[in-house]
Amino acid sequence: MTRALILYAHPCGDSFASALHTGIVETLSERGWEIDDCDLYAEGFNPVLSDLERRGYHDEGPNIEPVADYVARLRAADTLILSFPVWNFGYPAMLKGFIDRVFLPGVSFKLVDGKVKPNLTHIKKLAAVTTYGGTRLRAVMAGDPPRKSVTRHLRYMTQPTRMRYLALYDMNRRQDAERGAFLNRVKQEMRSF
Repeated sequence: MTRALILYAHPCGDSFASALHTGIVETLSERGWEIDDCDLYAEGFNPVLSDLERRGYHDEGPNIEPVADYVARLRAADTLILSFPVWNFGYPAMLKGFIDRVFLPGVSFKLVDGKVKPNLTHIKKLAAVTTYGGTRLRAVMAGDPPRKSVTRHLRYMTQPTRMRYLALYDMNRRQDAERGAFLNRVKQEMRSF
C-alpha cells in the first residue's frame, strides 16, 4: 500500500490552497492510499529553529529529539506531497521552518567525507502543488526558487522515480473557471500519480 505524507501549509481554511489540499487528500484516499495529512498550521508546528537545535544540528540522534514525531512520519512515507502557496518567491515560513527543522543530517541527508548524500531514498514519489500570485515570467525572472527547491533540492534528497510540480501562476487574476480547471488538473494528476 502506498503511504503518502502530505505537508500542507496555509493558515486559511477557506482559501484556494485549502481546496487544492482537500482535492489531493480526497483523490488519494479514493485510490486506497494511506494518507498522513500533516496540516502544519492546524497541528501548531513550531517553525523556529532554536539556538540549541542549531548548535546540535550535526549531532545525529540528539538533533532529531525535538522533532522526533515528524521525523518518524517522514520516514514512514514512500510518497511526499507538498501543498502550499508561493509567498514572496518562496515557501511559507511554516513549510520552510519544517524543512529546516526536520530535514536534518541523518534524516534527509548524510555527510560522507564532507559530501552530502541523499538519505530519503525510500520516497519513491515526490509532488508539489502550489499557486503563485504573479505570472510565470515574473517567477522565472526571480529564478523561481520554490520550483528549484522542489525539483533540485528535494528531488536530490529523495531520488524519486516519479515527480510532479503543479503550479497555477498569476493566481491574483484568475477567474473561478480557471481555478476550477487547475483543481481538476490536480485531481487528475493525483489519480495517475
